[in-house]
Amino acid sequence: MNELLKRVDLTNLRATATSADIKELCENAKKYGCATVCVNSCYVGYASWLLAKSKVGVCTVVGFPLGAMAGDSKMFEAINAKECGATEIDMVINVGLLKSGEMDYLAEEISLLAAACHDKEDGNKRAKLKVIIETCYLTDEEKVAVSRIAVENGADYVKTSTGFGTGGATVADIELIRKTIGTKGKIKASGGIRDKKTAEALVKAGADRLGMSDVSCLLG
Repeated sequence: MNELLKRVDLTNLRATATSADIKELCENAKKYGCATVCVNSCYVGYASWLLAKSKVGVCTVVGFPLGAMAGDSKMFEAINAKECGATEIDMVINVGLLKSGEMDYLAEEISLLAAACHDKEDGNKRAKLKVIIETCYLTDEEKVAVSRIAVENGADYVKTSTGFGTGGATVADIELIRKTIGTKGKIKASGGIRDKKTAEALVKAGADRLGMSDVSCLLG
């Protein structure tokens, strides 16, 4: 099995994604042995059904792509997605509040989302929480601060990007995040990964997961 493919969250978050597109996504994820499919929340139940007899997980996004909605809205999205079968939740931070210095707000929001994702007493499986920090908008100091806040408040992963911002994952950012969080959490590199050389470099720098919409470059 291709080791890079095993790290991939195979993604289709396009506004125009159809049921047929999601079915194809799930079939490809099973075929290639990807870690998860990443879909918008309206397709979580469908993807969960399609992947029920496979080892591929179902990832969805919360507060996507801006992260600027109220924390209660993100909480509802996360709980609803988990109830529909999501095994991983990728939540976007409120970048504007980070830049306003509202670190306590960020910490509380992440902590509450992590608790909801990890709760198994509601009858659902534990879901992993990935916190998208949208590195393209941040200074290095902000990347360090929010990465530390994320893992200290229960996030399983720090994720670089939505793929909808002005830039995606870079080796420099992965190295900085890894240096910051050490072994306290994992890292998902996402956005602009379109060739095998880049994917390998990101993994070498410390990425545990890769968010990609097309894995043809990793085949062979």
